[in-house]
Amino acid sequence: MASRAERARDTALHDGFLRHRNFRWLKISTMLCLAVIAGYFLADVKPRPNGGSWYGYTLGTIGALLILWLTLLGVRKRWMTSGHWRLKAWTSAHVYLGLSLIVIGTLHTGFQLGWNVHTLAWALMMLVIITGIWGIIVYATLPKALSNNREELTQTQMLEGLRAIDRQLHEAAQPLEHADAELVRKSLEQNPFGGGILARLTASNAGCATCKALARIRRITGPQADLGGDPLEKVDSLLERKKAMLVRLRRHLQLKAMLEVWLYIHVPATFALIAALTAHIVSVFFYW
Repeated sequence: MASRAERARDTALHDGFLRHRNFRWLKISTMLCLAVIAGYFLADVKPRPNGGSWYGYTLGTIGALLILWLTLLGVRKRWMTSGHWRLKAWTSAHVYLGLSLIVIGTLHTGFQLGWNVHTLAWALMMLVIITGIWGIIVYATLPKALSNNREELTQTQMLEGLRAIDRQLHEAAQPLEHADAELVRKSLEQNPFGGGILARLTASNAGCATCKALARIRRITGPQADLGGDPLEKVDSLLERKKAMLVRLRRHLQLKAMLEVWLYIHVPATFALIAALTAHIVSVFFYW
């Protein structure tokens, strides 16, 4: 029978980074936010604390150090460590301390926002946080949908199945008339990965040569394909199978794109934030 220590270790290993150590970093982040909010109301600054007060400088320092530390997650992923600073712990801290910047950064501004580099830094910080929240949501929900859509098939296996149908289509289309064979040829030549990121995110089948070929041939064969001796009926059936496989593949690519696309905003926005933060700090200390 497993000991209590072993059960606790197994539970820790299977907990997600959001629940790490019974929400340790959520609690730390919450206490930090409460302390910052209490400081805002208790600080003896008239008419109210702002970025130019001692309170504002304190929050600005905390926020800047937090932002720089949060950007190290990408570097941390390349290290192998255990204990308090293993990757799961670091990621949990990254999420909850990142969320605390909403309070720290906003109170640092003293709600004095305008068309300047200071507000730009705050806006970029909020963009990074929002895209990070979106990343958490998709990583919490989409992997299961991705697995269900594949039905235990890998992407490689789906592509191999598609190529097998293409080979059968190529053989079955040989006896067809030129116009019908041309439709099948276009279906065979079309790249299932084409269309760009927008097509992947929408799982669009606009311009799908297989759908067009099936619709044209279906008008001849009727709604129910008969696998008798008619080559057109066989092509009809194969195109139907290919269309179903393409629907699954497009859904697979859509889910993968949704898992990855947020990083194309989150990472560049992070670098833009660091640049704006640097400009903000330089302008405060050298030009104010």
